[in-house]
Amino acid sequence: MPSILTARWVLPITSPMINFGAIAIESERLVAIGSLPDVCSSFPEAPVNDLGEAVILPGFINIHTHLELTAFRGRLEGPHFQNWIAQLVRLKSERLTKDDLLASARLGCVETIKAGITTLADTSDADAPLPALIESGQRGVVFQECFGPKSEQAENSLDELMAKIEAHTEALARAGREAQSRLSLGISPHAPYSVSARLYQLAARFALDRKLDIAIHTAESADETKLMRDGSGAFGDSLRRREIDFSSAGSSTIRHFDRLGVLETAPLLIHCVTLDEEDLRLLAEHEARVAHCPKSNAKFGHGLAPLIELQKDGVRLGLGTDSVASNNSSDLIEEARFCSLLHRAAKKNATLCTAEEMLRLMTIEGARALKMEMEIGSLEVGKQADLIAIDLRNAENTPHYDPTTAIIFSCSARDVVLTMVAGRVLYKDHHVLSLDEQEVMRRIHTVSNKLAENG
Repeated sequence: MPSILTARWVLPITSPMINFGAIAIESERLVAIGSLPDVCSSFPEAPVNDLGEAVILPGFINIHTHLELTAFRGRLEGPHFQNWIAQLVRLKSERLTKDDLLASARLGCVETIKAGITTLADTSDADAPLPALIESGQRGVVFQECFGPKSEQAENSLDELMAKIEAHTEALARAGREAQSRLSLGISPHAPYSVSARLYQLAARFALDRKLDIAIHTAESADETKLMRDGSGAFGDSLRRREIDFSSAGSSTIRHFDRLGVLETAPLLIHCVTLDEEDLRLLAEHEARVAHCPKSNAKFGHGLAPLIELQKDGVRLGLGTDSVASNNSSDLIEEARFCSLLHRAAKKNATLCTAEEMLRLMTIEGARALKMEMEIGSLEVGKQADLIAIDLRNAENTPHYDPTTAIIFSCSARDVVLTMVAGRVLYKDHHVLSLDEQEVMRRIHTVSNKLAENG
């Protein structure tokens, strides 16, 4: 028998808002959406859960995270980006075990569940995010990273990547059909300063052959641009200190990827701050997708991705928080608010990035960027019951004259009161139900003590 959820507002995203609306859920699917009387008349025996002065809407979709780095929140503040990466890699490899990284990823799942994030695209090197997501009940894509700036190590790097994908595939098979229905695998040749041209070619071919999605940190910083154009900048200096012979592309990162055939995979490109007009044209031509991470980019001083221009060119685009090692928060509402205000300020145009547009970026546009729009991203009959509820009874979002405006410009993750994936409740009454939050917090204190040590 279906169950019915009702609230003061139901916000389907792709259709008009419903006052005193309701949805009916059967198993993992939405079977009815409409006014409360209409839905109840269709299922007169179904139990009704009234959430009161709240908004029911699709679950948020965070299209770029690093769950394994959650324990680094606030640990590396202030250093130059290249040094930040070097310190992060050193601390992770020298101080943290596999169990520590799993605890870190579990904490990331707890935080994102409480923030109403039902789907994540997670990019990681360690094995930890996949088992954490299997446990958490969230939906997602796990992009396995690979590295190798030396051309001569490309084949070995690819072999290691293939072995990790096989191990992940086996882990998903052991987890069963329910986990396999929620989670998929992809690959992530990390970034132009850590991956050779040869490895990019091999990775792209592997992705196409195996029908795997591919995500790449791309056009993120001025130092990356310098490396690509003439081998200079902080990344060029770092590679030379390590006696790595890295041939610069003599072009932008996007044109480099075009020559290598990487754009043929229609990749998910993360950041895309330093784009020019030709880059924009190539992205649109190859149906590439972009993960916009405004807070992380701003915190590092990298700049602002050309969101408006990307949208005008029809590039599929969603919001990502990046890791909390660089952002400090997985609150996608805060990310959307920052995004809106930042682009309005940059363009000196208060009509840009409306609350409605921001909610679309967090839901249906994020789903399109991950090629999941047929299953998630909006409340529609037949789609997965991935949804959240946001309480509008708190002082900080009262009064409210329009729930969409209230969510983007007044609310925060703390106002989320319900998180559901495939009809399963993961968060309710301020309790995470799929993971033991107290145990996760206890374990993470041990991990943070390791990271707090000097040296």
